[in-house]
Amino acid sequence: MSKLGDILQEEILGEVHGILAEAESRAAKLVGDAEEERWARLKSHQKKIEAEARATTLRARSAGELTLSTARMQAKGEVIESVRKKALAALEELSKKPEYRDILGALAEEALKAVEEAEAAVVHPDDEEMMREWAVQKGLELRTDPGLHLGVSIVDQSGKRSVENSLGERLARGWSALASDVAKQLWG
Repeated sequence: MSKLGDILQEEILGEVHGILAEAESRAAKLVGDAEEERWARLKSHQKKIEAEARATTLRARSAGELTLSTARMQAKGEVIESVRKKALAALEELSKKPEYRDILGALAEEALKAVEEAEAAVVHPDDEEMMREWAVQKGLELRTDPGLHLGVSIVDQSGKRSVENSLGERLARGWSALASDVAKQLWG
């Protein structure tokens, strides 16, 4: 029986080795599959993280460019506003110069041409004396209005229509074109 026992033992051992080999093969395949899945997940996760990082960088870059653009526009607006204020200040200074009388007279003549049957000329109280002679020559009543500055308003006989012609009004009417020219001069 020892031979039979040896044969049986060899057969059993052979079967056990076969079962173990098959189990090891399956285990190795499972480990290999798990390893492949782990690498695939890692690659997928890495791609997702890289895409998120690119998107975050792009958003940050866009936000930065928008902030920079806004700051540039604001700075340009401030410069243009500063130029406008300086122009107004220069007009104010003009009212203190001797040639202002001639400028005021020219403004009054232009306004008078735009009104049929004029009755009165309206000026700032500071300009009343310098415009008195002009108003008398034109046969107009001379009135004052502290709200009218650096110019003249001509009122028709009905009192319903008037034409204002002032340096400030002219600057305001032409400011968009002037601002565009100033911007071209400053920034090309």
